[in-house]
Amino acid sequence: MRATGINHVSISAPDLEASARFYVEVFGMERVPAPLFANQRVAWLRLGEQQLHLFEREGAPQYHHFALDVDDFEGAYKRVRELEIRDDTTFMGGIFELPGGEAQMYLRDPAGNLVEVDYPDASSLDRETVTEIRRLADLVPQTPQSASARLYTRSPSRDGDAPAEAELGTR
Repeated sequence: MRATGINHVSISAPDLEASARFYVEVFGMERVPAPLFANQRVAWLRLGEQQLHLFEREGAPQYHHFALDVDDFEGAYKRVRELEIRDDTTFMGGIFELPGGEAQMYLRDPAGNLVEVDYPDASSLDRETVTEIRRLADLVPQTPQSASARLYTRSPSRDGDAPAEAELGTR
């Protein structure tokens, strides 16, 4: 037996409706039916083949997070700035170009959950729009092994087709 993928991620949401609205409006997720549980309000949101489950509870761990791929990092960056929700303290703060060339930033949702926003190609970003991106390697020296790290093991789909396998370590 082996796991074949991630079915869903579940996070806390003290204000269930505010959190559900946030993920629908900011990331375009779709609210889908959720079962009723004893003493637990939940909301299920669909994103492609995966789901994000929100459960009404207090508290979000500081460093625990999940990551979302976006098809428009510049648009996400503008929206995050507009809403003033970027997390600039956890994981050194800021927006980074990772050793594999990916773009990454963090934000906090209305419940305080940490959300990583990823994009596969930082070199394609308009640096006049995304002005604050920094190369991680300029801040933290990378070993040969860490410099070969790749956030994506498969290329994210841009047109709704199944992702194509990426060539690993060829950047």
